[in-house]
Amino acid sequence: MLAPARDRLYTELENIEFSDFQVPLVANVTAQVVGSPSEIKDLLARQVCSPVLWEDSIRLMLELGADTFIEIGPGKVLSGFMKKIDKDVRSFNVEDLASLEKTLEEIKK
Repeated sequence: MLAPARDRLYTELENIEFSDFQVPLVANVTAQVVGSPSEIKDLLARQVCSPVLWEDSIRLMLELGADTFIEIGPGKVLSGFMKKIDKDVRSFNVEDLASLEKTLEEIKK
């Protein structure tokens, strides 16, 4: 049922040019580091119809040295999942100006 949305998204993505990455980018549809910007369009379109390999993606980021994660949006569901994957990881939630200011203050420590 989502194939038409995937195809439409891919068509729209054809109009966007992606730059080289400043940091490694992990695709949640493969749980692997994306090799080049040219792969992004296909991966973004694929994620519409594919399962999210969220835990595998997080574990890879931890292996690559990530130690701080920021969840953006209402709620703290993903931050809670982070603690189940690695109880020592730093995770923050930003859902409004107050939580943004608190997060910025905390990540400076």
